[in-house]
Amino acid sequence: MTMEAMLQRLRRVPHPRTLLWRTTLLIALLMVLSLGAWLFIYERYAVQPRARQVAQLLVSVVNLTRNALLASDINQRYALLYELSTQEGIRIYPAEATDDARLVEDTLVIQEVRQRLGPHTRMATELSGEEGFFVSFRLDEDIPEDEYWVMLPPERFARARGSEWLFWGAVVGVLALLGAYFLVLSVTRSLKSLERAAREVGRGHLPPPVPETGPSEVAEVASAFNQMSHDLAQLESDRALILAGVSHDLRTPLARLRLGIEMSGAAQDDVDAMCGDIEEMDRIISQFLDFARGAQAEPASEIDLQALAAEVVLPYTRRKRPVVLAEADPLPARVRPLALRRAIANLIDNALRYAGDELPIEIRVHREAGRLMVEVADRGPGIPPEEAERMKRPFTRLETARTDTKGSGLGLAIVERVARLHGGHLALLPRQGGGLRACLVLQGA
Repeated sequence: MTMEAMLQRLRRVPHPRTLLWRTTLLIALLMVLSLGAWLFIYERYAVQPRARQVAQLLVSVVNLTRNALLASDINQRYALLYELSTQEGIRIYPAEATDDARLVEDTLVIQEVRQRLGPHTRMATELSGEEGFFVSFRLDEDIPEDEYWVMLPPERFARARGSEWLFWGAVVGVLALLGAYFLVLSVTRSLKSLERAAREVGRGHLPPPVPETGPSEVAEVASAFNQMSHDLAQLESDRALILAGVSHDLRTPLARLRLGIEMSGAAQDDVDAMCGDIEEMDRIISQFLDFARGAQAEPASEIDLQALAAEVVLPYTRRKRPVVLAEADPLPARVRPLALRRAIANLIDNALRYAGDELPIEIRVHREAGRLMVEVADRGPGIPPEEAERMKRPFTRLETARTDTKGSGLGLAIVERVARLHGGHLALLPRQGGGLRACLVLQGA
């Protein structure tokens, strides 16, 4: 398997994508590695030296006990054994072949003890039902039958059991992970606020200021975002004011120009052509005003989407334009009515401009996959799929696909903005049999 194939397989492995869980799992991994390192250090520099110390203590006790027994008078041995038992807690038992002993496994301690006392040495934690710490020894190395057990008090060698180490280690690990989780949560909460505010800016809304709390880096980012949001709002306001002023000032001379053309006495064909150009300029100015005005201040209300589309289509049918609305049941929706009227009208005007009057423009209002859709379909030249997203930008036109174009290039940009205000989007899709399907997708509320 090549390195590239291994990397691709690793990319397909599910992994956490949020900063919260990535950081938490990273801290957990670091804790596991740190715990492993500490266990190694503990084993190397604490467990092994302690095992050697215990082994040395056992060897010393056994040697002292054996030497004391050998040096004492045989008649005084009972008193010596009694003294060892009462004063030091050390007891001596003769080893029997029938002894039921729970022998200790081959550990570092017993290896050290056997190395110093001989390979015949045994260690046990229970002897004939009595619990303790037992070590065997021989008074005479050459007489195997002359063997005894020396029992030491178990509390001298007691240490925490493995289950206790595991329990307290787990408690410490869980507490550390909880602390890391809440620490990272305090950071990601601020980042989530920034994410929501950025999405609101992307939809054309002015979000409330993001709280400038948390770590200094996050607080500085929040402060910079608030300043950026304020600057964008100011820029949008200035642009809207400039566009509205220019567009409004242009309409008065256009009206005078049209009146002068109609009263000039020129040929009717020339008058109609020039009046058509003035109407086109007036439509462009209307689009500038719509684009500058926006729809943020308009409140949402509950209306029938089918009835709204019928009201938009009615003026076109009265002017004998080929616009057809498909019949459908009432479709209640909570929308911004004026903004949605402008969006549907822009789609119809766009279709009429490029598809002409030969074939009807079909409009359909329906619900699909939990979302509301207003579909305007024409039989014009259409838009290549690779150019669909670019065409939704302001002041963009596709001269190669739709020839002899007019307009400002703001119609689809206005529709896209209205769609985003409703939590949706504008989809420009090829129509089966030729043409374009402009689908205004709204949130299914």
